[in-house]
Amino acid sequence: MSMFQIFSISGSAVSSQSQRLNVVASNLANVDTVAGPDGTAYKARQVVFQTALVGATDDQGSAGVKVSNITEDQAPGRRVLDPHHPQADADGYVTYSNVNAVEEMVNMISASRSYQNNIEVMGTAKSLLLKTLQLGQS
Repeated sequence: MSMFQIFSISGSAVSSQSQRLNVVASNLANVDTVAGPDGTAYKARQVVFQTALVGATDDQGSAGVKVSNITEDQAPGRRVLDPHHPQADADGYVTYSNVNAVEEMVNMISASRSYQNNIEVMGTAKSLLLKTLQLGQS
């Protein structure tokens, strides 16, 4: 594996973690949303990663990562008894989204750390390549 493939691998991971952070942000923004007129509430979304071949040339390539799918959690939403709420059903219950704020915060921290680690890998690879060029000039 060449040093340049490190940028492809880390770049694919950074891009995937960025998408994961966007999904987490969307989930957190909809933590307390209630069901609309159709009776369905926002459903939490999760990112599914898949190994991908990056930088493939002449049967040489490296494994990277890509987002293969974004799935919706099919768990039922939180139901709260509030008969005076405008969105309450016939029994007086309001259906909120099924997003768990604590799980989403943990997911956000994990994605953020993965993102930062891959940026650091690219920075280290850049530094090593620059040192290699400086050795060649001596």
